[in-house]
Amino acid sequence: MIQQLYQNIIFIMGHLRIQDFVDMVLVWMVVYRVLILIKRTGTIQMLSGLGVLAILYILSISFELFTFNWILERFFSNLFVIVVVLFQAEIRRALAQIGSNPFFTDVSTVQETQVVEDLVKASYALAQTKCGALMVIERDIMIDYHVEFGTEVDGKISSELLISIFHPTSPMHDGAVLVRGGKLHSAGNFLPLSKNPMLDKNLGTRHRAAIGLTEETDAIVIIVSEENQTVGMVQGGHLTVMHEPAALRLALYDIYGLKKRSAEVYA
Repeated sequence: MIQQLYQNIIFIMGHLRIQDFVDMVLVWMVVYRVLILIKRTGTIQMLSGLGVLAILYILSISFELFTFNWILERFFSNLFVIVVVLFQAEIRRALAQIGSNPFFTDVSTVQETQVVEDLVKASYALAQTKCGALMVIERDIMIDYHVEFGTEVDGKISSELLISIFHPTSPMHDGAVLVRGGKLHSAGNFLPLSKNPMLDKNLGTRHRAAIGLTEETDAIVIIVSEENQTVGMVQGGHLTVMHEPAALRLALYDIYGLKKRSAEVYA
């Protein structure tokens, strides 16, 4: 049995052309990009809905539900146009990313390390001056469907810029900043409030917004409390108070997949 299988594999490999290998690689790249797109946009629910409709279509044929089958048949005959309309923003973003960098991420380890240092420095500087802040770090799932965007910045992250944005005199200090792809994407963004009835009633709007976003996405939110002068990190709907800069630094290093440094280095 094993020998027969081995012979079949040898036979197939012997009849493959170079074009066949290229064809398989291209198909793999397309499928991989589609899966990444689905993961980043969090549109698995839409795809699940299409899957349910496909099952209903098969059942309508089996049980001879002619009218229902006719409706679903017309739907699936225009499926390509429907998919393009539903996912036009995601498709446009994916094509732009492929055109700019088809294989690798845009953020280097050096950039990520600098981003972490600036976020940590700005967080504790704001806490010392009793300035509240929300800093969202986008990860795999895009948060576009969950956030009301404010002012686009699209600039390099620096602690000085973050501190100036959250200064009480800044028109954008009430919202959250978004870190996307190693850059400061936007400021003055408004996050969805958590609807969890089990949350502490003493939590303010800023805390509920940070928890609300992380309940719906895999984003990380750094929150600076102006009342308590504390810095916290929210992940998966859970708030962890970071009493020391080293704690926040190491947590962010872990999230970015960077090699953890000793806390004494930056003490």
